[in-house]
Amino acid sequence: MPENPRERPLGIFGGTFDPVHFGHLRLAEEATDQLQLAGVRWIPAGRPLLREAPEVTARQRLTMVRLATAGNPSFDVDAGEVEADGPSYTVLTLERLRQASQFGRQRPLLLLLGADAFAALPSWYRWRSLLELAHIGVAHRPGFPIDAASLPAALAACYRERFCAQPADLRQAAAGCIATFAMTPLAISATQIRQLLARGSSPRYLLPDEVIAYIRHQNLYPEY
Repeated sequence: MPENPRERPLGIFGGTFDPVHFGHLRLAEEATDQLQLAGVRWIPAGRPLLREAPEVTARQRLTMVRLATAGNPSFDVDAGEVEADGPSYTVLTLERLRQASQFGRQRPLLLLLGADAFAALPSWYRWRSLLELAHIGVAHRPGFPIDAASLPAALAACYRERFCAQPADLRQAAAGCIATFAMTPLAISATQIRQLLARGSSPRYLLPDEVIAYIRHQNLYPEY
């Protein structure tokens, strides 16, 4: 009998995406492959609180993510945080997804994070509740796995307790496990791209051409 894709976890990938670039896209692609995901739902933040305010509007960042992901049938984009009235909290977004009929309480969801974001998890709003709502998948550099000893004490204990070595195990529950995967190193950052654009340099080959064309058409990230 063919496998039901809904039995595989769905990746949840949030961020400011200011702008979205190939590092983001590669993380989502490699997570899909290595963690055996059904796909990835991208959720641009509307009003993120743990960083400086994005340089462009939430609607513009949403449009850039839609342009960047349009060619991949495994990716879809959720505008829920952009359309929300209040600040963007990941735990509230996961609660919203769990209330949707297409997910409910049984569908495995997996929150995608980079290693730096994972290490800062205790600073997130209701961070312990995240694992009641989803698994967590953490990207790291090849040869440099997550070191529990380097994490804050509470997170280190959580990591040791909940670490899942086999991607297939993520299908056995809707939430609660922490998995890791090695991601191809790409020295690309949104800050770097904004700096290039601000001084009139080319960002080509750092982000999709469709996104570059939109940035230029909308005159985003102008010279300071």
